Amino acid sequence: MTRNSHPEARRRWRTALSCVLLLASLIVSAASPLSAQQQRRDPLNPLEINQLRDAMLDPEERLKLFVKFSRDRITKLEQMRADPKATERGQQSHDMLEDFLAVYDELNDNVDMYFGRKDDIRKPLRLIIEANTEFQAKLRALKTSPNSNAAEISQYEFMLTNALDTVDASADDHRKTLADVEEYMKHKKKK
Repeated sequence: MTRNSHPEARRRWRTALSCVLLLASLIVSAASPLSAQQQRRDPLNPLEINQLRDAMLDPEERLKLFVKFSRDRITKLEQMRADPKATERGQQSHDMLEDFLAVYDELNDNVDMYFGRKDDIRKPLRLIIEANTEFQAKLRALKTSPNSNAAEISQYEFMLTNALDTVDASADDHRKTLADVEEYMKHKKKK
């Protein structure tokens, strides 16, 4: 695969994955007794949206924000799952994983955008690569958690598998993109 098709291939893969996730979400929503109450909302709150808008012209800051917001979703998920008073943990886990994936996909789209513009994103890519390792470990821990029963797991298992697959694939992509950016910046300095 050539470097020029690399972002396009990732975009096509994520688009296909998004379609599958949307279809699965529709099926789950239709089967759920809460479907009348459920409405998809933006996974980002207004403060986060404003922070991203303010950082639009600063790739490093914007990518750092996406890492922070992704990490916040994972932390919130862990806190909810550790709370013995939490109710509907399966559905809440599903929704929080869905929010994590939405934010993480935006992070990937921004990496592609800044890479395509040939911005120097080496520093935030290193941060993203570190975060990927953290996200992989936390998602795997959720998958093997002894605190879940089969009925609960069935509510979020598909979303968890997709989150793990997305982070795993993206981790490889981010390392390749970092190597490409380093190569590009090396040639840019020589000119």
